[in-house]
Amino acid sequence: MSTLGTLAFDEYGRPFIIIKDQDKKTRLTGIDALKSHIMAAKAVASTLKTSLGPNGLDKMMVDRDGEVTVTNDGATILSMMDVDHQIAKLMVELSKSQDDEIGDGTTGVVVLAGALLEQAEQLLDRGIHPIRISDGYDQAACIATEELDKIAETFPYDPNNTEPLIQTAMTTLGSKVINRCHRQMAEIAVNAILTVADMERKDVDFELIKMEGKVGGKLEDTQLIKGVIVDKEFSHPQMPKVLKDAKIAILTCPFEPPKPKTKHKLDVTSVEDYKALQKYEKEKFEEMIQQVKSNGANLAICQWGFDDEANHLLLQNDLPAVRWVGGPEIELIAIATGGRIVPRFCELTPEKLGTAGLVKEISFGTTKDHMLVIMECKNTRAVTIFIRGGNKMIIEEAKRALHDALCVIRNLVKDNRVVYGGGASEIACALAVNQAADKCPSLEQYAMRAFADALEVIPMALAENSGLNPIQTMTEVRAKQVRENNPFLGIDCLHKNTNDMKQQHVIETLIGKKQQILLATQVVKMILKIDDIRSPGETED
Repeated sequence: MSTLGTLAFDEYGRPFIIIKDQDKKTRLTGIDALKSHIMAAKAVASTLKTSLGPNGLDKMMVDRDGEVTVTNDGATILSMMDVDHQIAKLMVELSKSQDDEIGDGTTGVVVLAGALLEQAEQLLDRGIHPIRISDGYDQAACIATEELDKIAETFPYDPNNTEPLIQTAMTTLGSKVINRCHRQMAEIAVNAILTVADMERKDVDFELIKMEGKVGGKLEDTQLIKGVIVDKEFSHPQMPKVLKDAKIAILTCPFEPPKPKTKHKLDVTSVEDYKALQKYEKEKFEEMIQQVKSNGANLAICQWGFDDEANHLLLQNDLPAVRWVGGPEIELIAIATGGRIVPRFCELTPEKLGTAGLVKEISFGTTKDHMLVIMECKNTRAVTIFIRGGNKMIIEEAKRALHDALCVIRNLVKDNRVVYGGGASEIACALAVNQAADKCPSLEQYAMRAFADALEVIPMALAENSGLNPIQTMTEVRAKQVRENNPFLGIDCLHKNTNDMKQQHVIETLIGKKQQILLATQVVKMILKIDDIRSPGETED
C-alpha cells in the first residue's frame, strides 16, 4: 500500500487512498491536451519546412561530442534532434518509418502531418469533436490516394534505356548538397541498382551495394566499381601491388600455429626447449602456408591478424595476404568472388576459393592511405560506390543522398507507377478532396476541406523556399490546373518558365507519395484521439 500511497478514513469511517506524489504530477485534459500536442508537432514541422524542395536550406546539427552534421534529409535531422516532448518523438518515428519503408519523402511527411494538425486546431476551436475530425481525415486520405492512382502514369523502364530512371533519381538528388553533379550521381545509382536487381522477383538486395567514402579529391571523382573496395592494404609493403587472376582463400580462423582451447601452461626450462618450440611454430606456420598454396590460392584474406614473423614468412613464400578484414566486408568479398568462408584450416579445399580477375592496391594523392580493390569478380552483382569529397561532412551527406536515390529506383523496380512532383500531385489531390467534401452531407466535410488545405501547404512551402510569393504562386497554379484539367502542373521551383512537371522531369514514385499521405493521416488520427496526459512533472533535485 505504501508504494501506491497512504490509506486514510473520512469522518464516517470510509477508507480512501491518498496517492503518493500527486502534487508533483502534472495533468492536462481535453482541449488543453490536444493544443499541447498540436503545438509540439507544429514546432517540429516548422523546423523541417524550410528544408523542403530543391531550394530547401540545410541544417547544421552539432552533437554532444562536437561532431558536426550538415544535412537537409528530414529523417537525419529529426533523429539527431534532442526531443523531449512525447508527440514530437512520434513525429521523429514518423519520418523514420517513411525512411525505412520508402527511403525518400521524409521531410514532406512531417510537414504534411504538422499542417493537418494545424488545420485540426482551427476545427477544434469551432467546436467539432476530434473523432469527427479524424473520421473526415480518413475519408479524405482515401479520396487522395484514389486520385493519385488516377493521375499516376506507368513508367517504362528497361536495362537498355535507363534515361527515365536517371531522371527520377535526379529529382531525388536535386534537393541535396550534391546537386551540382547530380546527373553523374543519378547514373551511378541507376547502374548500381540495375546491376544488383533481381528482375524476375522485382527485388533489390541492398546488402550487395556497399558505399565507401574517402576524404580528398572532389565529388566528381565518385565512381561505381563492379567489385569490392576494402579499406585495407597488403600486410607487407614488399608484397605485389597488383594481382591478376587471383584465387582467394577467405579465412575466419587465425593464421597462426594452433593453441589448445583449454587453459594450459608450458614450462620452458632450457634454451634448447625454447628453440625447439620456435622451430615447431615456424614449421607449423610454413605447413599452413603450403596448405593454402597447394589448394591453388595466391591471396589470403584473413579476418584476424598475424604477427610480423608470420608476415615475413608469407612474403618469403610468395603468398600475399590481407589482415584484419571486418565481418561484413569478408561476407561481401565471399559473395562477389563466389568463394566460401573457411572457419578451419583443415576445411580448405580448391572448390572453396574465390576468384577475381584483378586485385590491386590504390593510393591517394600524397597521403599514405591505401585501399584494396577486388574487381572482375565471378559474381558481378556485388558493387561498391566509391565516394570522394572535400571533407567528411560532404561524403556523409553524399552517402545519405545516394541512399535516397537507390531507394527510389528500387521502388520503381518494385512498382513502376509514378506521379509528378513539384506539388502537382498534392494540388490535384486537394482539388479532388474539395470536390468530394461538397458532396459529403455530414460534419466530416469540414475536416475534408481542412485536409485539402493541409495538402496545399507542401506546394506553398516549395514556392516559399524558392523565393516566390507562396499564396499567389499557389493560387495561380491551382487555377491553371482546374482550367486546363492538367494534374501535372506544379510549382516552377527552378525557374524554367514552365509549370508542367512532366516537361521538367520532376518525377516521384506513386508508392512513396501514397505512403506519405497514409502515414501522416495515421499519426494525426492517433494524436487527435489523446485527450489526457499525466506526466511525472518536475522532480525536485
